[in-house]
Amino acid sequence: MKLPEEIKCVLFDMDGVIIDSEEIHKKAYYETFNSIGVQVSEELYKTLTGSSTINAFQKLVAHFNLSLNPEKLVLDKRKRYVDFFKNDPNLHLVDGVKEFIKHLYANKINLVLASSSAMVNIDRVLNRFELQDFFLAKISGADLKASKPHPEIFEKAAILGKTLKENCIVIEDSDNGIQAANGAGIFVIGYKNPKVKDQTLKNADFITDSFFTLKKLF
Repeated sequence: MKLPEEIKCVLFDMDGVIIDSEEIHKKAYYETFNSIGVQVSEELYKTLTGSSTINAFQKLVAHFNLSLNPEKLVLDKRKRYVDFFKNDPNLHLVDGVKEFIKHLYANKINLVLASSSAMVNIDRVLNRFELQDFFLAKISGADLKASKPHPEIFEKAAILGKTLKENCIVIEDSDNGIQAANGAGIFVIGYKNPKVKDQTLKNADFITDSFFTLKKLF
């Protein structure tokens, strides 16, 4: 897909794109896995990344044929994540992303946050790093019927951004997220985060490893 001639709206994923939180999410997941006595391989875990937490645990319960409530597992994992979020002094924004967000905002490009994380986590990140005012809207995949790689989240994000899909772009770091953007028919930039392992970014329309470089396109 070609880059839109006029970009009016950017739809951002959050984890791994705006904030380097993939590692604490992984720690919270694996603490939860250990607490219920299941061994999740790296290969299986990779299929869960980019999905909502409820979707991930629904898959896990089905995979291991567990007689556990996925919603309770979500709450358990969320508590662990919040503890890491509050106490990890190394948690920070992705290098250059805040400058990139400010640049887009200054150029009157609408910004929408479209994340699989729960809205409480989205607000936690936006408030901690003082990003709330830059985003026109935000949407959580946890509140939708379908999770990434289903395109619903980006289709609705474009509507919230008050922009035709052909004038939007998505920035994603997961294959599930990229597939969701593909399904929505929106140009997608794959962000190659140096701290995230095993990214393929296959099917991205463009790949970058630097928001400083990406800024030059706008």
